[in-house]
Amino acid sequence: MSDQTYADIIIDISNENLDKTYQYAIPDQYLTQAKIGAPVVVSFGKGNRQINGYIVGLSKEPKIEISKIKPITEVVEGAPVIESHLIYLAYWIKENYGGTMNDALKTVIPVRKAVKQKEEKSISLAVDLEQAKDFYYEFQRKNNKARVRLLGALIEKQTLDYQDVIKKLNISRSTLQGLEKLGITKTETKQIFRNPIKQKEQIYRPVCLNDEQLQIADHVVNEYEAGKRSTYLIHGITGSGKTEVYMEIIDNVIAMGKQVIVLIPEIALTYQTVRRFYNRFGDRISILNSRMSQGERYDQSLRAKKGDIDVVIGPRSALFTPFQNLGLIIIDEEHETSYKSETTPKYHAVDVAIKRAELTNSSVILGSATPSLESYYRAITGQYQLFTLRKRAKEAAIPKVWVVDLREELRKKNRSIFSEKLKELIADRLAKKEQIMLFLNRRGYAGFVSCRSCGHVMKCPHCDISLTTHNNRKVICHYCGYGEPHPTLCPSCGSRYIAAFGTGTQKVEELVKREFPGARVLRMDTDTTKKKDSYGKILSAFASHQADILVGTQMIVKGHDFPLVTLVGIIAADLSLHVGDFRASERTFQLLCQASGRAGRDALPGEVVIQTYHPEHYSITTAANGDYEEFFKQEMLYRKMMQYPPAAHILLILIMSKVEEHAEEASIHLGEAIKEMVNEQQINVQMIGPATASLAKANDYYRRVIYIKHEEYNTLIGIKNYLEGYLSFTNRFSDCSFQFDFDPMSSY
Repeated sequence: MSDQTYADIIIDISNENLDKTYQYAIPDQYLTQAKIGAPVVVSFGKGNRQINGYIVGLSKEPKIEISKIKPITEVVEGAPVIESHLIYLAYWIKENYGGTMNDALKTVIPVRKAVKQKEEKSISLAVDLEQAKDFYYEFQRKNNKARVRLLGALIEKQTLDYQDVIKKLNISRSTLQGLEKLGITKTETKQIFRNPIKQKEQIYRPVCLNDEQLQIADHVVNEYEAGKRSTYLIHGITGSGKTEVYMEIIDNVIAMGKQVIVLIPEIALTYQTVRRFYNRFGDRISILNSRMSQGERYDQSLRAKKGDIDVVIGPRSALFTPFQNLGLIIIDEEHETSYKSETTPKYHAVDVAIKRAELTNSSVILGSATPSLESYYRAITGQYQLFTLRKRAKEAAIPKVWVVDLREELRKKNRSIFSEKLKELIADRLAKKEQIMLFLNRRGYAGFVSCRSCGHVMKCPHCDISLTTHNNRKVICHYCGYGEPHPTLCPSCGSRYIAAFGTGTQKVEELVKREFPGARVLRMDTDTTKKKDSYGKILSAFASHQADILVGTQMIVKGHDFPLVTLVGIIAADLSLHVGDFRASERTFQLLCQASGRAGRDALPGEVVIQTYHPEHYSITTAANGDYEEFFKQEMLYRKMMQYPPAAHILLILIMSKVEEHAEEASIHLGEAIKEMVNEQQINVQMIGPATASLAKANDYYRRVIYIKHEEYNTLIGIKNYLEGYLSFTNRFSDCSFQFDFDPMSSY
């Protein structure tokens, strides 16, 4: 191997060019400076034009003939840091989550495609009024009608819109050019930024923080002013005023000349969050999300880079906003699974935010009423600073929770999806002109099989997760592949009421209208929110009491604040409790707490009805009592016993091919390679599979999975690196594709 080190360099950071890198030799004097992300100057093309680029890879191996490799001209010191640190962040993502450098670069580099700039052009006088009048009379004498029209309008109003001049005054471009050559008029072009925030007015009403809120804000701000940067977890019950704490801290951070990224889990939350932030910070805030146009996203990235905005709000991708002076990253509802990318590289926004904060000397604040087990575990083991908010900000009472046993409802011959208690309370709220939210807990619904008579759920004897029903009349475990015939009678009580469980929001909406014909009903789910502004329109209509009942999936229970909502009905808590996923209990607990938290957030007291076939399950009982600590204790016993995160880590390997036999063969070979490696290095891992994925075929690709468990994350990274090397070395599986997912958030 040569002593010479080579650098892979991207010449222009635009999405079209990220796949194209050029190899240059690194001169000895630049070896210590030539790091991933370093800005460089290189000779480019036949004319050796000096051009800027960035190092995105280092190696000892030349990719082309050595005589054709040019040396780097210079490693630039003191160049703009934003691209450099984002490129290094991309490299870190690639190393920690798998995939290629190009995949990672496309994740972190903001939109840089050629987007037509929005411009405002105007025509104005380049001479004083007296001179303009002299020219006006001269053109009148010469019968230059177009020039007379234009000068007359400019004498009356010194600046005119360019398009009005062309269209309304009917002035040709040649006439304009002629007047400009004479020095009589001038054309000015100003770039206009597309503004995705459509707020009518700014109304800020100062909020007085309570003692709990003030203590947290003061602690974080004092540490920040002292130069200490940390990761904080704010565990605050629903309605405890976490957002007010965020805004108080943000106010102080931007006063120090820093910029802030606020992540929210879903676009649906943008409506209320932006309204609250706009009322406090005005047009120094902006948003970034996938529903915006390419032009809007491009403009907001440009505004952020120029320092025209202080705060950007958005889902996961907003984490890569190109701020020059980033000082704080806030991740609200940090437990949400949408913070984990489902495409390669499969990064988690919390971990990437902490890494970006480290690179930019920033702090990170995580907030949730129901923190992920991973974050809470890190907090109680000292990796994060933990704060707790135990009371509601407006002194509002915690809602009263009713847990209804649906097995009892069946025994009473009530086959409706509404329990007697829920029907009674809906009728009461409609009579009082108060509002109701009906939540259908469909997250991760995958056709588990349960008995409506006794509540028994079919589970895998090896993995302790629910078996999933398949079209071949079998129930299968999506972790290890175990399967058995679909039962016709309940193996626990012998009842014939055993089947795949589920219903839809549209059906719930129909049944609500049938049961309560006078009620005004809105539905919010993936079908009703396909259009760009649909989230805001539905939520705005409900907020202004244009509807009595809002029916929806998990998107209606996160972060929304409606003062008139005094009843929340959870139609079927079990839909998320028995999906084929080890996080099922955690997600159920989180959703139930979040849903319960929508009731009684203002002066009016609230009530919650949880309908379930398993009222004794710890995720139901602890959610009903709002007892996170007890839930955490119970769930961690299960995670430790089964070696699931955060007690251990999981690496999932997904193998895909259009030929079923090839996917199976590749998964077997990969399994053997893993066994050989861990035996050779004497690593004690637990391997599950290879097995058929839960989605056995998608887009004509057959899918196989392997799970590997180990307590140390770095051990799994080592296995990932070994397999990437193994796959690049062997050409046996050229028609297969491979993906790595660490601590997966969804079943495959």
